[in-house]
Amino acid sequence: MNNKMDRNELIELVKKILDCEGTEEEVDEMISKLEQNVIDPDISDYIYYDDLTPEQIVDKALAYKPILL
Repeated sequence: MNNKMDRNELIELVKKILDCEGTEEEVDEMISKLEQNVIDPDISDYIYYDDLTPEQIVDKALAYKPILL
């Protein structure tokens, strides 16, 4: 994806996901868009299983550094 979302855009997207704005299909599309814009493979886990604010979710995902083997 050429146009990566900035931090504020990611936070707004996470807020929409947490508020379940839209149909199940639309929420799935938002999650897919989120996953395309961060390299952290656990981003959806932070949304559904951690008690974090949207800002904390995005900051945690943006701070992710993959282990190079």
